Amino acid sequence: MNDFDRDHRAPAPGHHRDPADDRRPGPDAHRNLDGTLRRESRAVHPPVVEVTGSRPLGVPLYQGHLFAFEDSASLVDAFGGPDGAFLYNRHGNPTVRSLENAVAGLEGGAGALATASGMAAINTVLLALLRSGDHVIAQRSLYGGTFAMLADLADRWGVQVTHVGGDDPAEVRAALRPNTRLLHLETVSNPTTRVTDLPALLAVAREAGVVGVVDNTFASPLLCRPIEHGADIVVHSATKYLGGHGDVLAGIAVFADAELHRRVWHHAVELGASADPYAAWLTLRGLQTLPLRMRRHCDSALDLAHRLAVHPAVSAVHYPGLPGHPDHELARRLLPEGQGGVLSFDLAGGREAARTFTESVRLAALAPSLGSVQTLILHPASTSHRQLDDAALAAAGISPGTVRVAVGVEHPEDLWSDLAQALAKL
Repeated sequence: MNDFDRDHRAPAPGHHRDPADDRRPGPDAHRNLDGTLRRESRAVHPPVVEVTGSRPLGVPLYQGHLFAFEDSASLVDAFGGPDGAFLYNRHGNPTVRSLENAVAGLEGGAGALATASGMAAINTVLLALLRSGDHVIAQRSLYGGTFAMLADLADRWGVQVTHVGGDDPAEVRAALRPNTRLLHLETVSNPTTRVTDLPALLAVAREAGVVGVVDNTFASPLLCRPIEHGADIVVHSATKYLGGHGDVLAGIAVFADAELHRRVWHHAVELGASADPYAAWLTLRGLQTLPLRMRRHCDSALDLAHRLAVHPAVSAVHYPGLPGHPDHELARRLLPEGQGGVLSFDLAGGREAARTFTESVRLAALAPSLGSVQTLILHPASTSHRQLDDAALAAAGISPGTVRVAVGVEHPEDLWSDLAQALAKL
């Protein structure tokens, strides 16, 4: 008799078979399934292997998004906050939590919130903390997506925005209003690589009771930890240096205060900006080589900056590791381990020269993003900062001939050979 016949044989004489028997598992079947279940049920409930006697060296990937409970009270409690039991991936996931804990530890924060992208992290923070009529102080030189989001909040929500530089605390103090709720800064600005005086500007925000948010994507926690300088929230596009391999889209916000973390978490759950477990797993893999990669990024960027600075086709180089950079001394204090892997330079021939150059590189890729092991270049005025008009571009320090180079980990001589042959075509 095969299994199918055994499972479907007729009941013994005198036994009245209850049709519900086919559907009714034993009292513990949902925990420890046994052979009394029919094959259809056993296919739906495969055994879960628990690791005993050893431990995984890597973080396990929990791709499943649902978690079951032993009692209703535990299920109810799980809805309460970011530290509760896992119940649904939008609320939390073990793999995602591992990433959050890892980055919070690197940044020195009390907790973190991983999101589906860097812009998801920024939007979650802004939407959780701002209301119509609130006032935001933000740098003039911001990532284009952040600049556009603030403009949209001003247009549709009536959020007031004042843009300031990144080096004058008196300017920030003068911009304060009774309804100022948030100060938004970047450790290193994109793409002009201006370094923000975080200690001075964040001190003004703290004195005024204003939440200080710092986008630390360009520096990573290996080069700068803004919470140590007074930041309340640090955001990253984990797509960049944290992931590091150009194969993941993710973001993360780190909170200095547990209560602020909880406040934003409740909004994030409803917004649905949660990170995918596989993206979190890939980012965790990238974190393991972050110290090695950042060292190479910084060294190669400084080498290329020195060479570009003396090239006749280049009118200016923007890299804080160069002595001539306006924030060089600040960068040495704030970023003592290295001034980052991104540089930009202005071509004397303007927009047409930038087009020729970016289409002539061979080893470097004409592509968006940064922080990858591969070197990536782009023309900010027509791509990452396309939302800005000419006046806003000029205010941000971006010229028609500005080219951004996100330096990878290739050999520096190969990188220079590639840039040099492209420059020769100008």
